Amino acid sequence: MIPFAAHAQVQPASVPAPDQTAQGDVAVTIYQNGQSLVQDVRQLDLPAGRTRQDFPDVSAQIRSETVTLSGPGLGIVEQNFDYDLLSPDKLMEKAVGSVVTIVRTNPATGAETREQARVLAANGGIVLQIGNRIEVLRDDGLPVRVIFDKVPENLRARPTLSVTLQAARAGRVPATLTYLTPGLGWTSDYVMLFDEAKSAIDMQGWVTLTNNTGTTYRSADVLLIAGNPNRGGNGGLAQLGDSTIEQAGTESGPRETLGDYYLYPLGERTTIANAQQKQVSFLDVKNTPARKTYEWTNGWLETQSDPRSAATVLKFSTSKNGGLGDQLPSGTIRVYMRDTRGDPQFIGESRVAAAPMGSAMSIRTGDAFDVKGAAVLVERKRLSSSRWRTSMRYDFTNARPAPVTVDLAQNGLWGDVRLVEQSQPGERVSADRMEWKVPVPANGKASVTVVFDTRY
Repeated sequence: MIPFAAHAQVQPASVPAPDQTAQGDVAVTIYQNGQSLVQDVRQLDLPAGRTRQDFPDVSAQIRSETVTLSGPGLGIVEQNFDYDLLSPDKLMEKAVGSVVTIVRTNPATGAETREQARVLAANGGIVLQIGNRIEVLRDDGLPVRVIFDKVPENLRARPTLSVTLQAARAGRVPATLTYLTPGLGWTSDYVMLFDEAKSAIDMQGWVTLTNNTGTTYRSADVLLIAGNPNRGGNGGLAQLGDSTIEQAGTESGPRETLGDYYLYPLGERTTIANAQQKQVSFLDVKNTPARKTYEWTNGWLETQSDPRSAATVLKFSTSKNGGLGDQLPSGTIRVYMRDTRGDPQFIGESRVAAAPMGSAMSIRTGDAFDVKGAAVLVERKRLSSSRWRTSMRYDFTNARPAPVTVDLAQNGLWGDVRLVEQSQPGERVSADRMEWKVPVPANGKASVTVVFDTRY
């Protein structure tokens, strides 16, 4: 840490004031994997021939190998990205071997004394040569500051790209600077209000923009890309863990697409400040049909000595007819219900994978307090050297004052499993899964008994 205040007498003329920017007409395309494309159109006043042009206010994380600069009559000879940003520490490091002015203030009288000093070292401390003596600046609380004659050329107040250009003719030229950068990203979040009495939901979708590039993008035209472009060996984002799509949709939506990605342009230009999160609404749908159900899943030969809560699940559609009428970018859905006073209360959340329009959605909000189930292995009998008969009973209880239906699923079945008996009809939905809809009366109990013949 530098134990003094550092002041420079000369500032580079190309550095804008703190509340200004050197950027031009900026357009930012932000992907969900933390990668962004920046296009910055600046008006350059250039002489004919070879000239060096500085571009302040680019991303501090710019991928310099992706930079392109285009404009009428322009050619790039060389480009450099100066990422050493102006700070007291960097200013002193660059001043090693140079002469600076040390200003000391007498705390009793307020009088100032000035001395010329040569900076000998700035490694973990400042070593100065003042006349014939060597002095180490200490952080002893005494008022000391250093005055520098200038800011070193390769030290920038803001992230700066320096480009050597070949201009065919002199004059004002519109130049488009394009580059990729990490540090800009977006996520989608959904707020769902569930009305159990009406079996309906209100859904609002929010885009959260995050900027950690070290640069503010002012009045930018922002386009969001829903999808996960490949980044070579990076592989992009991991898949979301919660399975929320019961059946993928097959409907086409009105949104613009780019290849296999959906485009979400923001309605108006916006400023994305560095180290800022910004939220923008992109979905607002009222009174969409939805229903609450309870799910209880059992593994093969799995039993419970204690009853286990059923999962509370909300089911709805993204279809044009009777659904949200839009595709959903991957994100998190947070679910609320109104209490008896009319106040919305949080009841759970679930991650959602990217869902096409027309998808059947299943959102798990938590475990049911009053609806529980248990699996009992009634009998397992050997029929032959390779066949077994297994009898299972599933017991459910409901402490709610209204009847409920539990979606019971038995997993772990093999392809050669034969269903011999069942106390109520079920459906085999896949090679290893059967499902039953079990009605449980208010403040009551219900059971389902199933007998399987299996090879082992």
